Amino acid sequence: MSWRIASDPSLPYGKRHVLNILYHDPDLLFVDKPAGLLSVPGKTEPDCVEARLRTQYPEALTVHRLDMATSGVMVFARNKAAQRHLGLQFERRHLAKTYIAVVDGIVAANEGHIDLPLRADWPNRPLQMVCHEQGRPSQTDWRVLERMSDKTRLELTPLTGRSHQLRVHLQAIGHVILGDEFYAYGNALAASERLLLHAHRLSLFKPTGGERVTIESPVPF
Repeated sequence: MSWRIASDPSLPYGKRHVLNILYHDPDLLFVDKPAGLLSVPGKTEPDCVEARLRTQYPEALTVHRLDMATSGVMVFARNKAAQRHLGLQFERRHLAKTYIAVVDGIVAANEGHIDLPLRADWPNRPLQMVCHEQGRPSQTDWRVLERMSDKTRLELTPLTGRSHQLRVHLQAIGHVILGDEFYAYGNALAASERLLLHAHRLSLFKPTGGERVTIESPVPF
């Protein structure tokens, strides 16, 4: 199901799009977040996924966030018990997340593992940086889906959930995500109107009954 929030093409990128409900039951709401829309209200920007969702589901409770520039699957709880259950799954890494990205350059290997600790780049917040002295452990698995003339499509599996983890890890191995306003520059920044990073799949246990549910969002690029 879906409802149209805004369709004016002159609006900022994330505000043009329909907010789609991918799945719902008495405990859960899975939504398809558009790129360019905040997950929760900002200091000066009230428009966000949470606010739009609550126009139809006023009971919706936030469980996690995606970066404003990232699109894809988000899950919300519909009651406090479900919110606690989902929060524990995130904390204990009982769920699985899969992202799709298009990165600059040709990635030579077919798959790999990135293990680089991350911390905030304090003078340049919200940027993050690799720091072997003070960074928090951060791991990402990746594999190549497609090689094109000057770019590569990757499937990414974050094993930890640090801020900007995928963006910084890919920058660190020399393949920045196209359209990344924080970490790309030159042709890699100009290559896309939006960040080419999408939360494609989220798999977790239902709070009631414990059944595993896997929800996918179609990749828009």
